[in-house]
Amino acid sequence: MERPEVTFSLAYIVFVICFIFTPNEFCSAGVTVQNLFSGWLGSEDLGFVQYHIRRTAATILTHSILPLGYYFGMCFAAPDKNLFYVHLASEGWQLYFSVAIALPVLSCVLVYYWSRNKWGNHPISRMLAAHALPQSGWRAVASSINTEFRRIDKFATGAPGPRVIVTDTWVIKVTTYEVQVAQQQDIHLTVTNSKQHELSPDSNTPVQILTISVASVNPHVKPFDIRLNSTEYGDLKEKLHAPIRNAANVVIHQTLSDMFLETFKAHVEMNQTYSLPSEQELEPCIGCMQVTANMNLVRLCQEDEDEGECQQCFCRPMWCLTCLGKWFASRQDQQHPETWLSSRVPCPTCRAKFCILDVCVVR
Repeated sequence: MERPEVTFSLAYIVFVICFIFTPNEFCSAGVTVQNLFSGWLGSEDLGFVQYHIRRTAATILTHSILPLGYYFGMCFAAPDKNLFYVHLASEGWQLYFSVAIALPVLSCVLVYYWSRNKWGNHPISRMLAAHALPQSGWRAVASSINTEFRRIDKFATGAPGPRVIVTDTWVIKVTTYEVQVAQQQDIHLTVTNSKQHELSPDSNTPVQILTISVASVNPHVKPFDIRLNSTEYGDLKEKLHAPIRNAANVVIHQTLSDMFLETFKAHVEMNQTYSLPSEQELEPCIGCMQVTANMNLVRLCQEDEDEGECQQCFCRPMWCLTCLGKWFASRQDQQHPETWLSSRVPCPTCRAKFCILDVCVVR
């Protein structure tokens, strides 16, 4: 049987991770810094910069208290450790308590320093000052960003917390502890990386995540990376004034069918291969006529003849992997992409039903 302090420790670690990284469930339940301090933070739509100045301050203060919360929780979960009386606790716990107390104290001092000069010492304020004209200050830049953020034609992507926002003049990256801003006329954008995920945790569909580097010619503005779904790449390009250079030669899948095709190919490569009879020769794919047909349909997943299940296809290899994948995607319910991998479609030639497990590469 697990001891209470072990159970509490595991539960608290999970809570801290979820509270800091705020999954959708925590956002829906309102267990976020933004919701807990909503009265003090004000409206993001009315004052974007001021909202995030206060939000980052509140986030640092709240997160700095979490280690102390663990100590007080352990006072009840493990009463035998005498944590209520710090002088009676072990040296390790005394050291932990000292650190847990020091963190919020230092955070309060830091936030107080930021708030001086009407938040002029805050890192966001100093970062905006790098974009200000000589005769103006960071508040003029903040006013410009606030005005453009209120417009409905801005590009925005990401969760309610960390996200990317592009307005007519600014590229903005919002993270848990900071906000990074670059002026469109000063930046160079480069696609530096791409990651393909077979399933998205939100929609159970394939997803391609692009990493785009934003580098400013302004020496006072640090470069930063933005990440977004490839399906949003077209909307991003429409809002940007500068071109996006593809340094990594990434193939960007801007539609769901494009992303599914990559997943389809990956699954087919894991299937059993088909050995072509020696007397049979492969012909060009009848779909594109550009490459040699290299796919054959062999019923592998079903042994029964029930109606609606996979059927044996007797066609010779006539399609390439890309064309067969496009055919498979075109026959799916576009409103329910989560069912695509498990569905069955008719052979494009003989109409015998097959699933992804029946698609074999010709060797």
